[in-house]
Amino acid sequence: MAQTGVQTDRERFSCSICLDLLKDPVTTACGHSYCMNCIKYFWDREDQKGTYSCPQCRETFRQRPVLKKNTLLAELMEDLKKSRAKAAPADHCYAGPGDVACGVCTGRKMKATKSCLVCLVSYCENHLQPHYNVPVLKKHKLVDPSENLQQNICSRHDEVMKIFCRTDQQCICYLCTMDEHKGHETVPAAAERDEKQKELQVSRQQIQKRIQDREKDVKLLQQEVEAINVSADKTVQDSEKIFTELIHLFQKRSSEVKQQIRSQVAAEMSRVKYLQEKLEQEITELKRKDAELELSHTEDHNQFLLRYPSLPALSESTCLSSIIVRPLRYFEDVTPAVSELRDKLQEVMRDSWTNIKLTITEVDVLLSEPEPKTRAGFLKFTKTITLDRNTAGNYVSCNWDKKATLEKEKQVCPYHPDRFTRSQVLSKESLTGRCYWEVEREGKEVDVAVSYKNISRSGDKSDFRYNDKSWSLYCDGDSYILYHNNDKTKLSGPVSSKVGVYLDHKAGILSFYSISKTMTLLHRVQTTFTHPLHAGISLYNYGDSAEFIKPRETEGNSCSIG
Repeated sequence: MAQTGVQTDRERFSCSICLDLLKDPVTTACGHSYCMNCIKYFWDREDQKGTYSCPQCRETFRQRPVLKKNTLLAELMEDLKKSRAKAAPADHCYAGPGDVACGVCTGRKMKATKSCLVCLVSYCENHLQPHYNVPVLKKHKLVDPSENLQQNICSRHDEVMKIFCRTDQQCICYLCTMDEHKGHETVPAAAERDEKQKELQVSRQQIQKRIQDREKDVKLLQQEVEAINVSADKTVQDSEKIFTELIHLFQKRSSEVKQQIRSQVAAEMSRVKYLQEKLEQEITELKRKDAELELSHTEDHNQFLLRYPSLPALSESTCLSSIIVRPLRYFEDVTPAVSELRDKLQEVMRDSWTNIKLTITEVDVLLSEPEPKTRAGFLKFTKTITLDRNTAGNYVSCNWDKKATLEKEKQVCPYHPDRFTRSQVLSKESLTGRCYWEVEREGKEVDVAVSYKNISRSGDKSDFRYNDKSWSLYCDGDSYILYHNNDKTKLSGPVSSKVGVYLDHKAGILSFYSISKTMTLLHRVQTTFTHPLHAGISLYNYGDSAEFIKPRETEGNSCSIG
């Protein structure tokens, strides 16, 4: 009941501006009461209007009313505060484990509601009242209850530590500045707090900015995951459709082969049957003639000679000339032809399947790592490169599938659709992901290149330098030139017999390095690669060669990557 009464009194004697109990209550001419400071502040904002109003009833006054303290209400407020202080023990718990106790209460201590940083004492609501009423105490700094107030007392001088020593980075009292901290850089603790607060605010802003960035990254990754799922589902559907079309195509071709064989069998059978009928007719005719020739058995010479002229002459056969006896091979040659088709398809599918698997494993939602900064970093991505003899020009020899040499005499090479008409060669390996390899050249002029496999094999577009499917580093004894799609870029850098090539397929980075005692960046290409790449070599002079070598850890230890 007491609690209800206090609450009712609080509602009756609250200022309608600050919604708290009236402090220094004043009453306007219209009969409404406010805290003196609240109504003054309210009317200060109305000074420009020239009229003043009551915040509750809106009654206006032409002149600003003179405010006087309402003594009766002030006394009622004091009584209400006392009654609220007496009721406090019933409303609030006494200090227990984990609570900050009032430093003034005797006997059973009440729970502190504020701590004073000047007095270094924690107060309950009742004992805190002087800090609200006494002018000197009103200036004290009140904070939430704290048990660590004694940490603000200098253990040496038993004084409040209001100074911060920047030299030793610790709080001290004013007496400390006269002895052990004499000559040190000191500032008021409040000023240092302000500085640190600003630094803290900057740090918080940085953290909040990073949080926002990471939240954006999370959203981007979530979008990436959703995009991957959508792309994967569509790719699976498209792949199934394509494989179904291939199966139908094979079934159609199988059906066509069967139908063609059956049609050919029917045609051959019809021709054989026709010949068979002709032969049977001829046999019948021959048997008839043979019967007429039975007169050869008569013993009367005159009768024989008399009848002989009327006997039919034996005509030539119309069928025998068209029948040729040969080994029993009819459709047996079809099987090897189909087998050859199967072998070619298997070879194509094997190469294509490798590219498909590499393309699938290339999927990566994470951002690409930066290009290595040390030679050891590059060597982690070393790729073994071997030459594809089926792509080598007719005058290019491939020793151990590692070294390409331009010969004066034409090499004995079987026909292959992948063979270049120019003196150049591609690698067997499809290059995706992150790869590094090195080429050592001998001679005057060599191109170190990378190219898509579907580059032309003849004509100007087959040259590594003059199409949009390849990137070529021209090397001679004096300089380097980068070619792409007939554009050339002259490069500066130390000329060496060894060239390093770094590829980050996903990031679209292709870098060429001169390798000697140092590893110097010659040029970096930034683009978007649409297909797997192959390493390439192009030669110009007889005897010139280029070899894919194993990089040595002892070379190029000093990297200048630009």
